[in-house]
Amino acid sequence: MKTIAEIDEKIRSGSAVVYTAAEFKRLVREGAEVTAAEVDVVTTGTCGVVSGTAAILSVPVAAPGTFERAERVWLNGVPCMPGPCPNERLGLVDLIVSGTAHAGAGYGGGHLFREIVEGREIEVLVEAADRSIEARVTLEDFSYARLFTTRSAFKNYTAFLNTRPTRLTTIFSVTGLQGPCREVSVSGCGEINPLENDPARFAIRDGTPVFLNGSAGIVTGEGTRSTPARPNLTVIADMVGMQSRYMGGFATSAGPECITSLGVAIPVLDDRQVAALRVLDEDIPLPVADINTRTVLDEATYADVWQRPNREVTYHPEWCEECSTCAVAAVCPTGAFTRETGIDRDRCLACTACMAACQNNALEAGEGSLRVRGRKVPITLRQSGRTLAEDLCRDVKERILDGRFTFTGGGGR
Repeated sequence: MKTIAEIDEKIRSGSAVVYTAAEFKRLVREGAEVTAAEVDVVTTGTCGVVSGTAAILSVPVAAPGTFERAERVWLNGVPCMPGPCPNERLGLVDLIVSGTAHAGAGYGGGHLFREIVEGREIEVLVEAADRSIEARVTLEDFSYARLFTTRSAFKNYTAFLNTRPTRLTTIFSVTGLQGPCREVSVSGCGEINPLENDPARFAIRDGTPVFLNGSAGIVTGEGTRSTPARPNLTVIADMVGMQSRYMGGFATSAGPECITSLGVAIPVLDDRQVAALRVLDEDIPLPVADINTRTVLDEATYADVWQRPNREVTYHPEWCEECSTCAVAAVCPTGAFTRETGIDRDRCLACTACMAACQNNALEAGEGSLRVRGRKVPITLRQSGRTLAEDLCRDVKERILDGRFTFTGGGGR
């Protein structure tokens, strides 16, 4: 059995054997019998819509003495909760802003977080007892800016469909979930999910170093709704160092949601961990539930979602008939598409919402279907980005190979 100290020493000496989760699964599928002696670290990750995301910010607004305390605050129109510290007469505001708070149907906390990380100028509006104060700030002006999750990295999730003959407004659909049983929405990154690869929590514990949207952070505990069978995590990280491509807003029929990504390096100490790391998409159940009652109707696997060709969305401009109003641009939940420039890969989650929107079939992807009670139901929305999660796994691997991350030193270097 190895120790964390031994693995850290191998990282420092450049001799550590590191695989991304996707690379390790490829070995498993090829029949390789990998032992703990042959691998030191496997990097795992997940990316998708995470409602339980919020930010804690300390925002300079005006000169000391300008106002007593903030009673209400908005950033780019997104409502925030001032406090808990009143910062009396300091001219700055501590606040918490939810990833699901929104300024309108198409802009919410997730969009705001991405724009903060991109270094864009943010409009601040503060209402105090006797006045309103406006300011413009960027991330460099914040004395404190951290993102945290109340629950994230669910050990995968649930697929939802609507059994009723209606179109249901829900966060699990971009245009409303059409029934009865006409389409299904899925979430979860399957075999590369951190907790799926460490279900006994040998490696992922309170204080474990992680990468939240690419920034070094830590696990702070279990999240809300976490159970032994379906665990999830709370994590926190500085917004300085985050990469905007791993985060952002996602417009649903029930309002804006928040895209968040988490990368976790798993140190391989013994063969118990290797056994857990051998889990594949086809081994991982994906319950299919009625969105109206959350009643489970059937069970698929994550192989039905991710073990398919053409996972990414491809745009064929030669097939575009240049409609007067582009339905794809209007429906894209991340603002990743325009007819003129095509797909912005830094914003595209490959959710496939665009597929049904384009009447000319100018976009193509292998979105697949789930079998529910003997009937194939097409997957019309994927609220997780497997390719982005794999990219994050590679980023974490590169940090380890470069010596910028150790398990005792974290990944802040």
